[in-house]
Amino acid sequence: MFPHRARLHGERPSRARPLGHAAMASLVLLGATASGAVYVTARAHDAGELVSSSASSRTAATTEATVEPVTAPTSAEPTAASGDALLTEAMGSVAVEAGARLSVAVLDTESGRSAVYGDEAFDTASIVKADILASLLLRAQDAGRRLTAQEKTYASAMIRDSDNASATALWKAIGRAQGLAKANERFGLDDTEGGDGVLWGLTQTTAADQLTLLRQVFADGGESELNAGSRTFLQGLMGDIAVGQDWGVSAAGPTGFALKNGWLPRTATGLWDINSVGRVEADGRQYLVAVLSDGNSTKARGISMVEAAAKAAVTALTAETGT
Repeated sequence: MFPHRARLHGERPSRARPLGHAAMASLVLLGATASGAVYVTARAHDAGELVSSSASSRTAATTEATVEPVTAPTSAEPTAASGDALLTEAMGSVAVEAGARLSVAVLDTESGRSAVYGDEAFDTASIVKADILASLLLRAQDAGRRLTAQEKTYASAMIRDSDNASATALWKAIGRAQGLAKANERFGLDDTEGGDGVLWGLTQTTAADQLTLLRQVFADGGESELNAGSRTFLQGLMGDIAVGQDWGVSAAGPTGFALKNGWLPRTATGLWDINSVGRVEADGRQYLVAVLSDGNSTKARGISMVEAAAKAAVTALTAETGT
């Protein structure tokens, strides 16, 4: 089994308000249709997307995370704390616009070493689509059946093209937030709450929980609630993302990756949520990486930050494991 994830020291924020750490940002995957990004309006509820009502002026600037000091390990054996410390240091090299937020979680699947930067909860937007499909597959397993042809069609469009209508159909099929919660309890997602009604995009999650979900999707043998067939199906879709949607964590392992991205412009502020989660290969090793962000002035700047964070996270964990 994978070891328990390590978290940075500090008080855990409530879901009602974000922490004040300027450089700790949430991961929010964005929604898109087969034809491109979804521009959210006040009537975007049918697609389950988030409409932000807060507005603030943002200027480009590089910031560093403020965290409590981490005690150095007393032996040569790497510790969870040392991994978190190295990840925190690595994030200091990532340019984050003033007012933007960033949170990262990473795991080396071979060594089992992991690290988490930031523990805030954020709206998922389209990254929840991987969770929706995992929940549907778990329900089908429990019923002793395979997905129907229609369910497979919805699943393919939802993951490969980030199609919102397909996501809404499967969100209803799993029992909306209640169904997601039942599946996530078995998956081990402790800090994820489904959105109200059809608002799947308002689901709240953390980078650490997204890493836990990735473990379920990409685990071997008895380490996952999903059976081999379910894992293979979901991995296959995440490994065949539509052209133009394959940026993000793939920057840390461009020769081999499987991912789900999200990008969402907020109507009230014009600022962008940019998120990416998935598995990458780097230097012959496999890593699970989740990067969440919001408050980006443009989509391009958000993608650049997420990609820089993914590469820095993999490099930091490589240094922590000594490989």
